[in-house]
Amino acid sequence: MNLILFGPPAAGKGTQAKRLVEERGFVQLSTGDMLRAARASGSELGEKVAKIMDEGGLVSDEIVIALIDEQLEVQAGAPGFIFDGFPRTVGQADALDRLLESRGNAVNRVVRILVDDDKLLARVTKRFEEQGRKDDNPETFSKRLEKYYEDTAPLVPIYAERGILVEVDGMGSIEAVAAAIDAALKETA
Repeated sequence: MNLILFGPPAAGKGTQAKRLVEERGFVQLSTGDMLRAARASGSELGEKVAKIMDEGGLVSDEIVIALIDEQLEVQAGAPGFIFDGFPRTVGQADALDRLLESRGNAVNRVVRILVDDDKLLARVTKRFEEQGRKDDNPETFSKRLEKYYEDTAPLVPIYAERGILVEVDGMGSIEAVAAAIDAALKETA
């Protein structure tokens, strides 16, 4: 099972991915985590990643795909993979499709977590005030949300056309969202 959890920042994707890892044994492929691990590894690829990050640059899609490919190989026996933070653009989605196809596989399900942007901003603002998370600064969050709609939201019709997109209400409780995601995954099985 290859699953993409889709939705704007703070929609609950990380919470749901963690649950799927714990309950189903899926492997969460977080691009941020993979980049940090590659950097720390001291490998040739890790040194490339470190240099780019140290210079303040963005790591290329080619490098991110190489890291994903490496993890797909290392974790080959896993019951499923959750792509977290990838793909974010049409180009990245195409690259992921090519990678999975080369392994005789494909994206099986895309779960889009629907949220109310105003309520999400209120939630993030409260979390920022209580926890001081830098990425939850309301101004920074608004920019992240804008970037999501600009770059990532155009993937929705692509996955809908393939018949693999399911939308769930992300404004319910964690348990209600989890039940909706479980139902979506059952349809795929």
